[in-house]
Amino acid sequence: MQTTKSNKTSPPPNLNFLLNKNTDGHDAEHVQQAIIDKMQHLPKLLRNSLTWDQGAELALHKRIGASLDMAVYFCDPHSPWQRGTNENTNGLLRQYFPKGTDLSVYPEDYLDAVAEELNDRPRKTLGFMKPSEKIIELLDAA
Repeated sequence: MQTTKSNKTSPPPNLNFLLNKNTDGHDAEHVQQAIIDKMQHLPKLLRNSLTWDQGAELALHKRIGASLDMAVYFCDPHSPWQRGTNENTNGLLRQYFPKGTDLSVYPEDYLDAVAEELNDRPRKTLGFMKPSEKIIELLDAA
């Protein structure tokens, strides 16, 4: 899950599926609550793990992992290649929100609409399937 000011994104592994969530702050307490609020209703199959960079905003990662029954991993410092899907997703988001944009001014339904639009775009890494199609395929197979 990557953070940008007042916004959280999370593409579940191998799905490239995007979730957005505005927060009231960028501190660990607000980020923890935003992640739990957004992910708690996902099927367990879609929340196996969360990979994060070294930001202090995930200082409460143990609570997140315990609340969601999910493993939380951290990338090595200065190693963005360990978060390739996330870096690519951030690039897609930049088509809608230039870097540094204060996303707290956007209503959550707008952020959800952007996520839905991105989830409906075919991805090379998914064999040109859409993330929305890949999730359905995964859930159907379960």
